[in-house]
Amino acid sequence: MGSWRWIAYLSGAVTCTSGAKVTREGGVVTILSGLPMDRFDQVLIELQKASPAALLAAVAMARQSGHRSVVRLREGLDDRFMTTIMRAGLVRAGEAASATGMVAFPIDPNAIQSHRAPGLAIRRVTDAVGIDEHQEVSTAGFGSDPMVARGTACSALLARPECVLYLGYQADAPVVSGLGWRTGRTIGVFSNATIESARRRGYGAAMTARVMADGVAAGCDVAALQASEMGRPIYQRLGFRTLKDYANDRFTAAVQPPGRRRPPRQTRRHRCHGRYPRAPAYSGALGGLGPAYTLRKEDKPCKPTRRLKPR
Repeated sequence: MGSWRWIAYLSGAVTCTSGAKVTREGGVVTILSGLPMDRFDQVLIELQKASPAALLAAVAMARQSGHRSVVRLREGLDDRFMTTIMRAGLVRAGEAASATGMVAFPIDPNAIQSHRAPGLAIRRVTDAVGIDEHQEVSTAGFGSDPMVARGTACSALLARPECVLYLGYQADAPVVSGLGWRTGRTIGVFSNATIESARRRGYGAAMTARVMADGVAAGCDVAALQASEMGRPIYQRLGFRTLKDYANDRFTAAVQPPGRRRPPRQTRRHRCHGRYPRAPAYSGALGGLGPAYTLRKEDKPCKPTRRLKPR
């Protein structure tokens, strides 16, 4: 989905976390929450005017926070920052995200009507009890740390006109969660999670259709979401198509935790001695030490040509 829609949701959701901070500077947005999910602790390019200096400043801020933050670059759009990322001493934090941005425009009312699930009652969350149930379902459905749901879905969101939280009930038991976030004419679909015992019944599609329908009622004519490979065919039947301009994250870099520094650069004083710095090795765990240093094959110690006499 468009990065500005995604950023609007992320920066709004983390307001549920005490001490969370969202900073926008020079076309770069820094979201710092301390939650155990990197999408809520990351640096993103928000505007075309973003500069390498602004990105480096955001990286420095993230490092200073002490959180396990990441920097995400979009394929084809943010490639110009690859050199900046390498110079900052960041390391690859894993494979590229598999979620793909998808958009439905115009929203098809017939597709919405055809995805109702028998026996599922979808209701808006309106009170603290509903918030608790939403957090429980979201945690169970995603298999995530409970802190993530508590830090991104709270009673404060109920007062925001652009945000609506949903729960789907089967026999009065909550089984699927959902969240709609309106940005201009677009309704974003988030937090769509179904508990394991209620899967393969069309509940996820029904929740998406409900969020879209309420978005249309609020004046939206575009729907956007991020889909996994498994969920993509379902969303295609709802009228979504892949938005190629905002493809998968190609490069995900882990920000070094404070106190961990890159190894000092070394220069070779003699052809047979010393180490050569090489390009950063984009492998390893979060918080790696950045560029790897290796001894080249030709850099074997020289045989001594003469011995120094002791003084």
